[in-house]
Amino acid sequence: MLAAVAAGGVAPTLAQSIEPRSYSNAPVGTSFLIAGFAVTQGGLAIDPAVPLTEPDLETSSGVLAYARFIDFWGRSAKFDIVAPYTFLSGSALYQGEPVEREISGLADPAFRLSVNLYGAPALSAADFRNYHQKLIFGASLQVTPPLGQYDETRLVNIGMNRWTFKPEVGISRQVRAWTFEFQAAATLFTDNDEFYGGQTREQDPIYSTQGHVIYNFPRGRWASFDVNYFTGGTTTLNGTRKSDLQKNWRLGATYALPVSVRNSVKLYASSGVSARTGNSFDLLGIAWQYRWSGRTPAR
Repeated sequence: MLAAVAAGGVAPTLAQSIEPRSYSNAPVGTSFLIAGFAVTQGGLAIDPAVPLTEPDLETSSGVLAYARFIDFWGRSAKFDIVAPYTFLSGSALYQGEPVEREISGLADPAFRLSVNLYGAPALSAADFRNYHQKLIFGASLQVTPPLGQYDETRLVNIGMNRWTFKPEVGISRQVRAWTFEFQAAATLFTDNDEFYGGQTREQDPIYSTQGHVIYNFPRGRWASFDVNYFTGGTTTLNGTRKSDLQKNWRLGATYALPVSVRNSVKLYASSGVSARTGNSFDLLGIAWQYRWSGRTPAR
């Protein structure tokens, strides 16, 4: 069973990321190393609430991630780290005036702990051979520190210069070759006290849901149709509340193909269908995943 880690592409910490198979099971001690590359075109994928109009921005991002399945008091759990490096270029309008930006640097990393609370016990590799998924219910918390590239004199940046916290719950139900998933999350932001010229920018939570219909082919291949909706995120700038409520829909697809016992390749794409803020973007990415098993702790 393959774990999904970097399917969110260049924006793994935000509400618009789409990630099938977040709540699955694997033997305790199984680790994954993921290297990926993704491009976006259109709106600002990193922070869609930045007040831009007519955005024509492009990002190219390399993503390195690590994940490990652990025993969390008898429940299967996964800890993962995602570290992106992004190249950004393009133009947009800010208050009717054209702005341009070309920059590269580290984006904000993300740290996440996911716990399968029901339906996915922590198992050794030997016991896992007899495991068959039915209903899994899980929860996760993702924390993103402000470690990415940031310049308060520029409107468009790679880092966000604020902490984000994303609690989430998810459910996964397998029926023969099909898996049906649903996730609900809230993304919470601390204030950015150095927003564009030293202003203070606050942002309301963004509430998001996503659903996935997955078909599991023989020999470990699978394909997923994905949908994501997020709303909220109204910002306040120096005490003045803005009219920038987000109500955005995205559709996507993911295809995973094992190429050997330990290696697999994942292709993923998504596109904005409807975006109230005008910052819809298209995303296309590929990720290589290497899997290995460590020593299973005694139970």
